[in-house]
Amino acid sequence: MRYRLPPLPPSRFARAAERLAWLSVPVALAAVLATRAGQVAPLAGIAVMAGAAILAAAALAVACVGAAEMWRTGHLGLGALFRAVAVAGLVLAYPAWLAAQALRLPVLNDVTTDLADPPVFSTSRAALAARDGHRPPDLDPRRRAAQAGAYPDLRGLVLDIEPEEAFQQVIEAVRRRKWRVIEEQRPDDRRGLGRIEAIDESRLMRLPHDITIRLRWTGRETRVDIRAAGRVGRHDFGANAARIRALVQEILNPAE
Repeated sequence: MRYRLPPLPPSRFARAAERLAWLSVPVALAAVLATRAGQVAPLAGIAVMAGAAILAAAALAVACVGAAEMWRTGHLGLGALFRAVAVAGLVLAYPAWLAAQALRLPVLNDVTTDLADPPVFSTSRAALAARDGHRPPDLDPRRRAAQAGAYPDLRGLVLDIEPEEAFQQVIEAVRRRKWRVIEEQRPDDRRGLGRIEAIDESRLMRLPHDITIRLRWTGRETRVDIRAAGRVGRHDFGANAARIRALVQEILNPAE
């Protein structure tokens, strides 16, 4: 008579890891969709997204325990373990990228192409209403020094054309970037000073970023300075510097 060993039970840790991983998915989706739709405040949406990341991280931790248990005892559950790691990894991919950016870049959410004399955001009634009453504060001198070290390439753009032509070129570039223009002031005849106020949103959660663009006639050319500031949080993870670079590229190479 043959003696058969009883079948090995599945790993409880593998099953728990998979459940935690799958639970993090609807939490992350709810955070993104609710924030994009304006159903929750941005900070609340970010808090919910952080909760999803915590669930996914917990799933990975439990998966590690499950892997050790399966190696030691031979318990089943390898498929559940792989699914847990794959799903948790997808949920954590974007937060992990943000964490890497946070380690690499200084804590800044307001950057400009003119550190000596940054453009000032409009305080007109229309501009404040479009920004929900928000006005970015003046740039702290310490943050200016941090920006100089982190983004040495952010400099004013000099166009060898008249202010009116430069204004048209810049505002067309802004519209091609699909930024929402909330105020515009064409350069006057006396000083050649113009301004464009706009709002852009992050792709994932549609978090607002305020942009002001200043045009100044020097007598021979038009200098364009850009300032972009995040409205939520203290760190923009390099997004506003990238936003300024993209606009400069759009101005200089409109056909690309």
